[in-house]
Amino acid sequence: MAVNPSTAQPAQPEREHLRSLLRNFWQRVTDGLELQQLWSQFASEARASYGLYSHEVDWEAIGKATPWKRPFHIARALFVAMLMKLSPARRVLLLAAAIVFFLAGINFNFGNNGQVNASHLALLAALILFVLLALELADRVTMKRDLEIAREIQSWLVPAAPPAISGVDIAFTTRPANTVAGDYYDAFLRPGHEGAEARLLVVVADVAGKSVPAALLMATFQASLRALAALPSTLGELVTALNAYASAHSLGGLRFTTAFLAEYDPASRALQYINCGHNYPILRRASGASERLETGGVPLGIEPDARYDSGATVLASGDLLLIPTDGVEEAQSAAGQEFGAARLADWARTAPTTSAKAVLDSLMAEVDRFVLSARQHDDITCLVMRIE
Repeated sequence: MAVNPSTAQPAQPEREHLRSLLRNFWQRVTDGLELQQLWSQFASEARASYGLYSHEVDWEAIGKATPWKRPFHIARALFVAMLMKLSPARRVLLLAAAIVFFLAGINFNFGNNGQVNASHLALLAALILFVLLALELADRVTMKRDLEIAREIQSWLVPAAPPAISGVDIAFTTRPANTVAGDYYDAFLRPGHEGAEARLLVVVADVAGKSVPAALLMATFQASLRALAALPSTLGELVTALNAYASAHSLGGLRFTTAFLAEYDPASRALQYINCGHNYPILRRASGASERLETGGVPLGIEPDARYDSGATVLASGDLLLIPTDGVEEAQSAAGQEFGAARLADWARTAPTTSAKAVLDSLMAEVDRFVLSARQHDDITCLVMRIE
């Protein structure tokens, strides 16, 4: 039978239009990620969710169960853990959906009055779950909006650009694990002690914990640091005052802060520093030799009367000071392997020396190659100072 060309031709443009719509929809849903990236992201988020719920499981009691009962105990315990994360009203919704879904697998006959359609029960269970999902999503969107505002406010507390100081090149970056972070970095001039010239204060700190509680404590740390640094005092006096303030607001040492503070004199190129329980920064000399800056004391907020020793060194042209938070060394791949201090030290030996930004970009690229698309559970922050 002959086909009329006039009726066959319009079908091709319609199919192309449909394909275009589907491609655009898929791009919007996936944010342009490849399937492998999507799977890696899903696997990472699934591990994080499992970790959240598994903390509520009594694994010791489950271990005493017989092997064939153990999977059922685990499933029940994880379900209860997930259930208890919801509000009471939503717990009822989830239980109702589970019960209706279970009833859908049972065939109910009522004599001559007919029977309950299983597909209708399954549809009802799906509808209840959809309502529950919509409620949870509404909460998430509201919380995300509030967190975005908090993130914007937090960005005001750290410098947008490094200070312009002759002979010093500074670069910094931060990658919050969540919307808001507990990491802090800063670099600014402060009054000299006893009439001395102004000195550059460089600070990198990491508040214990994550997300909103850590971000709030980071804000109080920034405020106290800026207020105390404006007073003419030695670096040791500044750290002692910071520790006294942190100890008074640390819930008995539970909310402590690790920090590295260094004071640099541009005229003499002398660097004085105190390491308050922070992971050790790397000082790479222009000759290629490296050393760790360890001198200091315990994290801020643990011991009100803690004593802090200070270290001192003299920098030269081409020297690099790398101050990361522990999120760099503890960055994890999809397999759960950490980036590690040894890998960081190996990278530092061959890091570029052209500029602070080049050093920072190289480090972040190295971390990205290691973690790929794995979700990180700690903030990643680093400050680089290069002497010109």
